[in-house]
Amino acid sequence: MGINIKPLADRVLVEPAPAETKTASGIIIPDNAKEKPQKGTVVAVGNGKKDEPLTVKVGDTVLYSKYGGTDLKLEGKDYLMMRESDILGII
Repeated sequence: MGINIKPLADRVLVEPAPAETKTASGIIIPDNAKEKPQKGTVVAVGNGKKDEPLTVKVGDTVLYSKYGGTDLKLEGKDYLMMRESDILGII
């Protein structure tokens, strides 16, 4: 992957999973009703803080808080830059 950005301290760059386009029962969800995804893949990590090393690593699939992170568009793709504390868990 050619992302040329290095998060600082406890920040993590996440590529959000695509929003669901259909429900489990097969109903198509229109674009304006899609939920913002809360799952994504870690694509870059910072070095952590002095006494708090990061626990996530590149390639981890993570769940994050609904309004966590800052939206970024890099090379035409959407990403989220967030603190590791906005990540709820690794799945």
